[in-house]
Amino acid sequence: GRAGGTDRRTIVRASGRPAAMEPETSAGSAEAYEGPPGRWADLERLTARGGNLVGPGFEPGPEVRQLLACDEFRVLVVGAGGLGCELLKDLALTGFRNVHVIDMDTIDVSNLNRQFLFRPADVGKPKAEVAARAVNERVSGANVVPHFCRIEEKPNEFYRDFAMIVLGLDSLEARAYMNAVACGFAEYDAEGNVDPSTIKPIVDGGTEGFKGHSRVLLPGMTPCFHCTLWLFPPQTKFPLCTLAETPRSAAHCVEYAKLILWGQERPGEAFDADEPEHMTWVYERAKKRAETFGIPGVTYSHAQGVVKNIIPAIASTNAVVAASCTLEALKIATCCSKGMNNYMMYMGTAGVYTHTVAYERDPECAVCSPGVPFSAPAAMTLQAFIDALKQDARFAGKLERPSVSSAGRNLYMAAPPVLEQATRANLAKSMRELLGAEPGVVNVTGKKFPGVLRLRPVLTAGDSMDQN
Repeated sequence: GRAGGTDRRTIVRASGRPAAMEPETSAGSAEAYEGPPGRWADLERLTARGGNLVGPGFEPGPEVRQLLACDEFRVLVVGAGGLGCELLKDLALTGFRNVHVIDMDTIDVSNLNRQFLFRPADVGKPKAEVAARAVNERVSGANVVPHFCRIEEKPNEFYRDFAMIVLGLDSLEARAYMNAVACGFAEYDAEGNVDPSTIKPIVDGGTEGFKGHSRVLLPGMTPCFHCTLWLFPPQTKFPLCTLAETPRSAAHCVEYAKLILWGQERPGEAFDADEPEHMTWVYERAKKRAETFGIPGVTYSHAQGVVKNIIPAIASTNAVVAASCTLEALKIATCCSKGMNNYMMYMGTAGVYTHTVAYERDPECAVCSPGVPFSAPAAMTLQAFIDALKQDARFAGKLERPSVSSAGRNLYMAAPPVLEQATRANLAKSMRELLGAEPGVVNVTGKKFPGVLRLRPVLTAGDSMDQN
């Protein structure tokens, strides 16, 4: 189905939103967010009247705006950097009262030029906590809840509890992880059609200098992140011979320190770009090498940019993209207008230019498709099933210590140790015992597999394997 024609009210109604959140019963839950008369006049122009441009299922009235502020309607923002600060501000000022934000980083002095929720006194403090406090202090009635941790540290059920997820990330790996989590919630019928009530909407924003994008991902209906990985260019790599023998730029010196000197002088120790002592070590050695070859331009911030592949951020780009993402979040939540279909790119290098493209889903996507067929005897144990996956030519070398889950339940978790011990007993159980008569979709994750491998097990009565 097209994103613009989807009945998004159906989707959001079931995405982390219990029945108590229906417009008829949410009145009065937003009293603390009402503020003085006229505070939400602009928003009410969109939510309190109909028109030719509204989305399917839109029901105008004051209850629509009140729904955004009720206690049970929660939105998660992932990332509290340049784009995340704009998103938090925009969402709070657009009527989304209960917003959670998760970020693992602390504030650096280099963030202050564009991440406007932070002040010099905040340097060294968690971004999520400072950003949440700043919005709560400035927007009357706002309830922004911070989570200072890695996204991987939260269980999948944490993400299931939100009506939608808004991404303000600068990492492809983090996007892929959140995409896999959201796609893992989607359930399909026997014909491969997604159940709208299981869709977890994602609004994704990204910026790169004067360029940016916003997109809407409805797993099972629109292309997921994995479907369109080709949109993201590969990271720049330098030949080792150039780094070692003829460095010609400051970036060459930084990469030499990181890729060559680190392994020589600190063998066996993993480099962590988020560890200040590690970054300082690389910077100091890169600076010495640059001085030896007469190369200018090696600074600590430049070294960080090279190591983390950071492209200078432009505050105005963050503002434009965050505004687009917030508007799409409002459309999804209220159906006050037809949604984006499904990818908007912004280019501000020579003026202001935007273009919207309707990308197509990959029908064989291993992350968001109904699943790759995989036949297995019903009596086969989960351990034998995992071994068969490792030996399958289609997945050979891609599944290292795989974890298996189904319908939101962990069948076997290879890590961390506490979960591995808790699910180890399932390895001896049969697939029929674990999955029942209708297996549905099984999600398999592994360190070397990009995202989540979705399988549709076909349990047979025989003893032989037939993956065809």
